[in-house]
Amino acid sequence: MTQKSSNILLIYTGGTIGMIKDPDSGALRAFDFNNLLLRIPELKLLECDIETLSFEEPIDSSNMNPDCWVEIAEVIELNYHKFDGFVILHGSDTMSYSASALSFMLENLGKPVIFTGSQLPIGDLRTDAKENLITSIQLAALKKNDAPVIKEVGLYFEYKLYRGNRTTKINAEHFEAFASLNYPELAESGVHLKVNKKQLFKPVTHDGLIVHKTLETNIALVKLFPGITAAVLTSIFNTKGLKGVILETYGSGNCSTEKWFLRLLKNAIEKDIAIINVTQCSGGSVAMGQYETSEKLTKIGLISGKDITTEAALCKLMYLLPKQLDKVAFKTAFQNDLRGEMS
Repeated sequence: MTQKSSNILLIYTGGTIGMIKDPDSGALRAFDFNNLLLRIPELKLLECDIETLSFEEPIDSSNMNPDCWVEIAEVIELNYHKFDGFVILHGSDTMSYSASALSFMLENLGKPVIFTGSQLPIGDLRTDAKENLITSIQLAALKKNDAPVIKEVGLYFEYKLYRGNRTTKINAEHFEAFASLNYPELAESGVHLKVNKKQLFKPVTHDGLIVHKTLETNIALVKLFPGITAAVLTSIFNTKGLKGVILETYGSGNCSTEKWFLRLLKNAIEKDIAIINVTQCSGGSVAMGQYETSEKLTKIGLISGKDITTEAALCKLMYLLPKQLDKVAFKTAFQNDLRGEMS
């Protein structure tokens, strides 16, 4: 039996990949993605049908926000049964945040949603855009027994497909802009396209796609540093309407044991502000209680982020807070792996 070709929806949100240089000013501007085939004629060689959709006003990824995430999610929801896979073209600066957010928003996802972009515009002679785009479409189109091989939100960049909510942008200049230090790549593109099937997320898909569109943005990200003052932290924790804080601590979840510091955290938790302990390190995990400096955090009620990235932690917090869970249920939900975001 001949396997059906895949239908892929290419969604352009903005970013360098879709830019061309203005011949007069030299500034980058978005080009019409309906002319994509003229720019990358190789797409005609792919064994899949591609349709394109562009944001009415493409945005720089620095301006990405939860409203845009909802817009992307709604496009996928509206077209979910029409297409076999989705490729989202996005600026690289906030791509890990968006990939993480969509992973939580798209519950029971049974199809590939792959983010990609580039460091150089698609019209540049040395661009990385063509390979990133062509291989992302190939990965989104992969099927076995007429079912998608990949059933999660991924991020493809420079010959590697990663789980989206495990990535961090690590370089602003190199083509190898992203890393997934706590989880292996899902696929690698070389002479052959090698998929690491054991690493793929295996969702519960029989219930059908559920799209979560309510996100809580009254949260803060606090990175500790030697010399951080009580005045600064107090002003953050006293922010009106604050619901949660991602606290980037040292090493495996360590921080100051100064009485004022612990008292400030304890008071915030008593005011129902959720505090998540994540490590400042690019790789590794929080292990609260391993050292005396983190043991006290456990006692006052901080939630361990384990080996989650800061990007995924922020998005998971945004996703879980509107669920109106009690403290115990919220802590359990955050510390449980929902979409492959933590070990």
